[in-house]
Amino acid sequence: MNDLYEECAKAIIDLDGDRAEELARRSIDEERPVLETIEKGFVRGIREVGRLWEEGEIFLPELVVGAEAMKRAMAVLEPRIAAGKKELADTHRVVIGTIQGDIHDIGKTLVATMLSANGFEVHDLGADVPIGRFVEEAIASNADFIAISALLTTTMPGQKRVVEEIEKRAMRDKVRVVVGGAPCSSEWAAEIGADGYAGDAVSAVNLVKQLATAS
Repeated sequence: MNDLYEECAKAIIDLDGDRAEELARRSIDEERPVLETIEKGFVRGIREVGRLWEEGEIFLPELVVGAEAMKRAMAVLEPRIAAGKKELADTHRVVIGTIQGDIHDIGKTLVATMLSANGFEVHDLGADVPIGRFVEEAIASNADFIAISALLTTTMPGQKRVVEEIEKRAMRDKVRVVVGGAPCSSEWAAEIGADGYAGDAVSAVNLVKQLATAS
């Protein structure tokens, strides 16, 4: 592997946001292909961080720091991606947010960052997002997925209402819906007509990838 890409991966694995940002800028200075830098460098690093977390070798705080390091690198590189829209022609788009009434967004932000790191175009609406806002953004961005987080049992029904609104607008064959959050489950996803459930950021990325491949 190219030494620069190796360094990019290592910066994420080392949870070093300053270094990740520095290397992202260096890749631009050296006129490296942006998507290649992301895929062969930073994505390799965040995948390793995800693997370490899945296997219990690191804990949630480290996973969050690794995702933040990835986010800092992506903040440098994303304007360059936007400038080369042709490269994104086949990219799947994801609208993500925490449902209305719920202000918890750490897990949702981690999922959004890791989706972006894995090549998805992510539209993060933040927390306490109204049902209609998910649908409006999906239409505006021509999204392929809507990802809805709910951390409270009292806000879970909002996920169902998003699915119902999509069906009402005859968008169900175009937009896949995935749900997550502590009180959710695969059974809940099936009950409300969602396309899947993920219990953590790594699983969420894998789920969206599987659905994207199947579409």
